[in-house]
Amino acid sequence: MNLQQERIQVACDTLKLGTVSNEWPALADTLIAKEGTFADFLEQLLNLELQARARRTQETLLKFAGFPALKSFEDFDFKFASGAPRQQLKELTGLAFIERAENVILLGPSGVGKSHLAISLGYMAVLRSIKTRFITAADLMLQLATAKSQGRLEQYLKRSVLAPKLLIIDEIGYLPFGREEANLFFNVIAKRYEHGSVIVTSNLPFSQWSSAFADDTTLTAALLDRLLHHSNIVQISGESYRLKGKKAAGVLPAIKTGNEVLKTT
Repeated sequence: MNLQQERIQVACDTLKLGTVSNEWPALADTLIAKEGTFADFLEQLLNLELQARARRTQETLLKFAGFPALKSFEDFDFKFASGAPRQQLKELTGLAFIERAENVILLGPSGVGKSHLAISLGYMAVLRSIKTRFITAADLMLQLATAKSQGRLEQYLKRSVLAPKLLIIDEIGYLPFGREEANLFFNVIAKRYEHGSVIVTSNLPFSQWSSAFADDTTLTAALLDRLLHHSNIVQISGESYRLKGKKAAGVLPAIKTGNEVLKTT
């Protein structure tokens, strides 16, 4: 490395142009061989730096999002999940609902792919550099309660609830909330109302949501009023994707409910 190259490296380090520092010599040799212009060199070098920064941004956003696994819309099995409204879901992949601060509510029984679809929309958002956070309803309640008991509820709300442009809350209704937890959840929805998009998944129809929120019909009505005002409701029907292999093999036992026996084979 000659003195000029050293000065270029120092300048790049000062300006935090790591990709420019690493890539300019090879790119210069390539363009000289192709008789490219200085403008070609500068444009391609800046594009390399921009691409590297975009990748780093996506990596940071992906870490913040906290997805339990990466799911893509293309991998969703619409042939099995015939009860999923494909056209409506396809329109949501445009992510215009995020720009309009609209919500998406995915309803349906366990195993029909609600979480897969929610994660796939969130992953698309991250790839477009949209700050996204995924959390289950149970974990959200636990973190809210902990933050409140430690006197840092407002800080938690700003960082984890209000900061994301898209907040995904998975599995509402699987575990019932106590009254204080229900109030905390209402606070989340109220603070994001018309300020940021929320995707929620639930196995409960709206008529049964009060059972998940301490049987408080007044609070549930106020929560749904805000959640549904600007929303896209996706109703998914069908059988559990997770159990389809076992059912095909005939290894699931019959499930008794009251005086009836539901056959699962």
